[in-house]
Amino acid sequence: MLEGLLGFAAVLVLVMLRIPIAFAMGFVGMVGFMLETSYRASISMAARLIIDTSQDYGLSVVPLFILMGLFVNKAGISRELYAASNAFLGHLRGGLAMATIVACGGFAAISGSSLATAATMSKVAMPEMRRFNYSDKLSTASIAAGGTLGILIPPSVILVIYGLLTETSIGKLFVAGVIPGLIGIVLYLVAVKFTVWRDPEAGPAGPRASVAERLAALKDVWAVLLLFFLVIGGLYGVFDVPPLNLSFSPTEAAGMGAMGAFLIAIARRRLSLSDTFDALRETAMTTAGLFAVLIGAWIFSNFVNVAGLPAALSNLVTAYDLPPWVVMCIILLIYIALGCVFESLSMLLLTVPIFFPIVTGLGYDPIWFGIIVVVVTEISLITPPVGLNVFVLRAVVRDVPTATIFRGVTPFWMVDIIRLLLLLSLPALVLFLPNQM
Repeated sequence: MLEGLLGFAAVLVLVMLRIPIAFAMGFVGMVGFMLETSYRASISMAARLIIDTSQDYGLSVVPLFILMGLFVNKAGISRELYAASNAFLGHLRGGLAMATIVACGGFAAISGSSLATAATMSKVAMPEMRRFNYSDKLSTASIAAGGTLGILIPPSVILVIYGLLTETSIGKLFVAGVIPGLIGIVLYLVAVKFTVWRDPEAGPAGPRASVAERLAALKDVWAVLLLFFLVIGGLYGVFDVPPLNLSFSPTEAAGMGAMGAFLIAIARRRLSLSDTFDALRETAMTTAGLFAVLIGAWIFSNFVNVAGLPAALSNLVTAYDLPPWVVMCIILLIYIALGCVFESLSMLLLTVPIFFPIVTGLGYDPIWFGIIVVVVTEISLITPPVGLNVFVLRAVVRDVPTATIFRGVTPFWMVDIIRLLLLLSLPALVLFLPNQM
């Protein structure tokens, strides 16, 4: 157990020294594995993992979902989502901020990335909210918080990684994220209402759209509904009826989603040859980075298992006879603390191999734990001092101080805690849909 804890500490130190997380985990994992076994065994283990990861058919779901999100972005769907949301909510006090959150939820359902959602919606929503004299605090906070929905509402790259790490059904994880994601949207709308109740000038009401304008706006979001239905419906078995008899695996659903997004972008004449090349190149670069981190995490996980850290922690929990809910609270507090210094994927890859055996050993459902981990990760995306979504937004909206954004996200962070407590106390909110599959 001591060796595993020292390895964990070594990774933290290397990350603080600005060593990329992939190399930090890989280096510590190889050295630790060598000390526990032998040099030859360590080299063989690392080489095998690199080859297996690059040849793993199941991992092809990652670049396909990334490509789908990029094609969706090229098609300009984010602007249409925002326009539709604004048509229904813009006349309310704080309505543009609410429209931003709903549009973020819709874009998240087809992009799978929190950072992409925050970066894209900031370019769409920020100018409009400034035009109606919204405070920078509310404007930026609604974008930063709404962007966190990208890693929960399916399809989600981080849920794919969790499923691969823990050998949990990716399809069930996707379906399990639907209800918590919708709860998140509703609670974020409540946070906006609370903000404008305290400061009515932060979000003045806009003009009311006519019925004709609302119907026209709805016609433009058919692509989002189609892609979501294609991916999630295929995973859920909606098409598994005569004469189709189709049931998608996660990889097949990702392929259908990427092809659907490609065809929609072409049909709208918004995808040139250079845009296609850029999307493919960005997909390759993003996937390579994710795979590097994933390989490093698996190497570190092998060392941690050989060192006996998960088994030792499980024995420690058993020896002290702690109630399962106390153990879970301790784990979640660790996640929130790590979220202050780590970005979301690195935190997930570093901790899941250690905590997952403990949680499942206590009798908790692995799908439920996966959603809980993602919700905690969402909180970390807007938690200082890192708050990765905040810094992505700061890079786009350069004239707004970082402190202003962090002050603005406080109500959203608070409702995230409420959602977390709700999911902890009512696991059925997470497991209802997966249990119907």
